Amino acid sequence: MPRKLHKWHYIYKTTCNVTGKYYIGMHSTSNLEDGYMGSGKRLGYSINKYGRENHTVEILEWLPDRSSLKEKEKEIVNENLLKDIMCMNLKEGGEGGWLKEFTFGSCDKEFHKQAVIKSNVSKWSDDSYREKQIKILSESTKRRIQKGEFKGRKSSFLGNSHSEETKSLMSDKAKERIGNKNSQFGSFWITNGKENKKVKITDNIPENWYKGRKIK
Repeated sequence: MPRKLHKWHYIYKTTCNVTGKYYIGMHSTSNLEDGYMGSGKRLGYSINKYGRENHTVEILEWLPDRSSLKEKEKEIVNENLLKDIMCMNLKEGGEGGWLKEFTFGSCDKEFHKQAVIKSNVSKWSDDSYREKQIKILSESTKRRIQKGEFKGRKSSFLGNSHSEETKSLMSDKAKERIGNKNSQFGSFWITNGKENKKVKITDNIPENWYKGRKIK
């Protein structure tokens, strides 16, 4: 089925405002308000992770028809552009659409793998970038918890308040747990100056004995 003829043809650049990474592509449309941001695989991951609101689209050049549009994309999205670690394109321009797995050779995979590693090392070594990403991840986790999407273990005390009586009982229980693991719990040392012995806290101290322990 032949491609529908469109009124406008242009080269665009979509940039992630969070990471600074960009994608360059071509688009033909009869509606300039269609909200198109691109169809690249990495770009799709970026939009899913950071949201459409954190991506900006700019038109780089207008072309008269689809044929000249393909030629222009092929000219811009070339081998040198793909070497830029900030570029999210995975293949040279001129074809459009998503990258098919069988067109992605092992050499290309290794090249892009190393490029991604190099990019991540460079970015995360920057203190400001690292702090910003940690904040983003933290806020993302908070939003997931609020929406009930967080699948991790949720504390039964989260969001609850306790009365003073409950707090007191909790404190007593904690002390009891600690005391049961302490051999000195419920007793104390006494001495008569010559020898030492332990008695229960409920026992009376014998005459001529007092609290403490003589160190030999």
